[in-house]
Order: sequence, then C-alpha cells, then structure tokens
Amino acid sequence: MSSYIARVLDLVDPATQHLWSMDLDEARRRLASGDPAAVREIDGSWALCVQDGRTVRLARSLDRPLRYFLAKEEAGPMLVVAERIDEIRDQLDQLGYGDQFQPSYTRMVPPHLVTTLQLIGCPDPNPTYDRFFDPPRGTLPPDLDEIGRAYVGALLHEVHRWLDTLDPAEPLGVLFSGGIDSGAVLLCLEHALRARGESPARLKAFTLSVDGGGDDLPQARAFLSATGLEMLHEVIEVDAEAVDPLSAVAVIEDYKPLDVQCAAVNLALLAGIRDRYPDWRVLADGDGGDENLKDYPIEENSELTIRSVVNNSMLYQEGWGHDSIKHSLTYAGGYGRACARTYQPLRRYGFVGFSPYTRPSVVAVAEAIPFAELTGGSHERLYALKGEVVGRGVKAHLGVAMPLFPKRRFQHGVGAAERLPFLYQRDEVTYRHHFLGLHLRP
Repeated sequence: MSSYIARVLDLVDPATQHLWSMDLDEARRRLASGDPAAVREIDGSWALCVQDGRTVRLARSLDRPLRYFLAKEEAGPMLVVAERIDEIRDQLDQLGYGDQFQPSYTRMVPPHLVTTLQLIGCPDPNPTYDRFFDPPRGTLPPDLDEIGRAYVGALLHEVHRWLDTLDPAEPLGVLFSGGIDSGAVLLCLEHALRARGESPARLKAFTLSVDGGGDDLPQARAFLSATGLEMLHEVIEVDAEAVDPLSAVAVIEDYKPLDVQCAAVNLALLAGIRDRYPDWRVLADGDGGDENLKDYPIEENSELTIRSVVNNSMLYQEGWGHDSIKHSLTYAGGYGRACARTYQPLRRYGFVGFSPYTRPSVVAVAEAIPFAELTGGSHERLYALKGEVVGRGVKAHLGVAMPLFPKRRFQHGVGAAERLPFLYQRDEVTYRHHFLGLHLRP
C-alpha cells in the first residue's frame, strides 16, 4: 500500500465559485481542516475539493451539484471531481480509462456534509461524512406572525447580502410566475434596491408563455398589478417545440419526470432570455421555497406520510439522508439532487443564478418552524402554511399585501395542457433509458 500514488483531478472551474466572505484559498483551507464549524462559515455558492496526501475532502452548498468518480491507474487510485457526469466521462476518455466509466458509478456529494475519502488503493473504503449544517428544529413559537417575520426577514437579509456581491449597475432578472416563492423574491429585491438607493429599473420579471397560453401569465400580471410593479414585467414567448424533455435529460443528467419537465420549460425560458439579451448574466428565482415550507402534495408520493414530512429534519432538502437505505449512491436526495434542474440550465446558457431560499440562514428559520404543532396532522393546514407565513412576513417587512395564489408547478403553468404533450410523458423508464443511452459505448 505504501507504493500507491493517489491522484486527484478537480475539473470544477474556479471562476464558478461565488464566495461571499473569503477567497478560494481560504475556503479550501477551511475544508482541508476537517472542522465542520470552519466549513459552515464558507459563504456563497460553492463546490470544493481538497487533497492532503491520500485524504480527500469534498463539500458543496445546497444550490449546486458536485460529483466524483474513482478510477484505477497502475500507480494507484485516481479521483475525478466535476460538476457533471459527462465531464467525468470525457476526462476518462482522454486519459484512456473510458472503459472504466459507468454513469451509475459516479457519486454526488450530499449537501451540508463534508465527504471524506481515503485513496488507499483497492478495495477502497466507503466515504465518511461530517455534518457542517445542522439547524435546530421547532424552536420558534407557533405564532404565524412571528414565524413570518423571521422567515421573510432572513430572506430579505440574504437578498441584501447577495446584492453586496454584485455591480450596482448590473441588470437583475427574476424567473417569475407570480407564485408565492418567485413573488416574494421579486418584492424583496425591489424593496432592497430602493432601500439601498439603487434603481429598481435594473430589475425585470421574466415570465414564460408557451404558444401564448398558460395560467402563469395572467397570474403574473395580476400579481404585478396588485403590487404596482407592472413596469418590471417581460414576457418570453416560445413555441411548444422549444420545450424538449429529452434535451433536458441530457442537460440535468437525471430522469425523474417532474424534474425533467421543470428543466425543459426552464431551458426554454432561459434560451428566450439569452436570445433577447446576449449579455445578461444574473438571474434570481424561487427554487427551494417549496422544500423549506414542505409545500408538496404528500398524496402523490406513496412513501410519504405527514408524520414523516413534519418530523424528519430537512427531508425535502436532503431526502431520506445519506445513511438511509433509500439513499441513492449516484444521486443525493431531495433538493440536493433536484438543484441540477436549475443550476445546469443556467450554466448551459451562461447565467449565474441565485435563490435566497437555499441559503442556510433561510433554511434554518424554516427548520425552526414547529410544523407538527401548527398542522396537527392535517394535510390541508400544511399546504396552507406557506401562504400564511410568507404573506404575513412580506406585510411585516415590506408593508405590501402580497397576492397569494394556489400552488402550481412551474411546468404546469407555462402553456395550455393540450399544447404541451411532454406533461403526459411521466414514464421514468423512458427518461432513464435515454439518459443511459447518452453514455453507451459504440
């Protein structure tokens, strides 16, 4: 074993690391220390890998993926680290190790955990995990006004911190449906810009309409009319043919139908923005808001009960957890997996994204909500909770009576159902076969 030489190839572009409070060298030093408290202080959007001899540590923020693959060289193990599966495949091909590659052998680093690997040869031990983000649960009182103030207060604080990192002249866009999550992001951004003495004219709300239809467009218009922000609106109209779920499978490197559909319409929206604005860079969205306030229909998932939803820490952010039987070895769980549906389309079209709902301070407030006490085992109370919390918080901090519309998934509101046949392609096997076919060897 002493003759083994471990090699690590980190393919993550340093330019994609958006660190808010330290430089890249300091962030790597903190990760190399192995101290979870030091890693917790790495702020921003990041995906990091550090090597110390045979020890490799990896960690990432919730909003972006980080993958790795262990290959074998004659001299010893070689670890390839990247944001995408196809980047790992291509690197192995270039090095002559393509015959070792299988997409199911790649691993995604779970969020909120330091993943530690020991590259000691063959066989290789399993990674170990140390949690660096573990917010206490249920510590807020069952007072919706107080919860709303805390949640939207954290949201607004993170919006300000994000604006601190940007050029004050840079145009800002929000991917906007008029729903609760994108609506609160838009209102917080507009409020923050005015509070900072910056012009809200740099802000746009982009709404997708496929073939001129969909329920999101009138909803977005009604939201902006009620809040006096009609001047921010810009509609991106595309043909139904622009919504291609199989292309989305290739971009997000996943096959779960709802994520594929979401990515397909997201790609159509981003392509339309890029075509209209070749130099636009920064976009915000409401991704992660449903996960924070547990606003998903439990009835659609036979594995879930309301008890499991309200009693498991960060279930929708992390899935069942890295140490559970139901955890995928190839993918992380919850939003830790689904983040690719937003991050990879943004990357494909050269945008830098931001969602305040994925920020640790906002997730921490969400975890502090006493969900079990507030809902009393009622699905209906749980589904109504997000509107109550966000609406009260927006009113308290921004002085705005925010319109609250019923929940609707992004892919369900962009066009008329009869013009979007992809909505009915709910066969995961089809998407899975397409994904595997992208990696078949001739």
